[in-house]
Amino acid sequence: MTNQELQKLVESISETDFHREFKHQAFFNSRLRTTGGRYQLQTHNIDINPLMLTQHDLPTLVGIIKHELCHYHLHLTHQGYQHRDRAFKQLLAQVGGSRFAPAGPQIRKTKAILLYQCQSCGLRYQRQRHINLTKYRCGKCGGRLKLL
Repeated sequence: MTNQELQKLVESISETDFHREFKHQAFFNSRLRTTGGRYQLQTHNIDINPLMLTQHDLPTLVGIIKHELCHYHLHLTHQGYQHRDRAFKQLLAQVGGSRFAPAGPQIRKTKAILLYQCQSCGLRYQRQRHINLTKYRCGKCGGRLKLL
């Protein structure tokens, strides 16, 4: 699906479910990682996470679009557009939008563990960050440290 197809889909959902016109831009934003979509208050544009389409099905994408359109229409009509507001919750239930984005596969980066050893007593230290070997010494004997 391209950005133009997404724009048409958002406009059609806005017309059929909200009975209002969507006058701004909707596009895919690959920088979104933890959310399904985002409504921008300043520009009134809607960003959609492309993973919601590739890793999930079309009804999931439609639910996320309805969620963001609830923010959009309520904000433009000067009503409560935040998640905690009653107007948002009622409109979301009325149109059948999704309350939360489905969880995607968690990609965890493992941090490298650096191992330092005292050259005098042989005591080993594990750290996640590099340390300045000219500044820091062994806590037990005061000897020089060496990166293993």
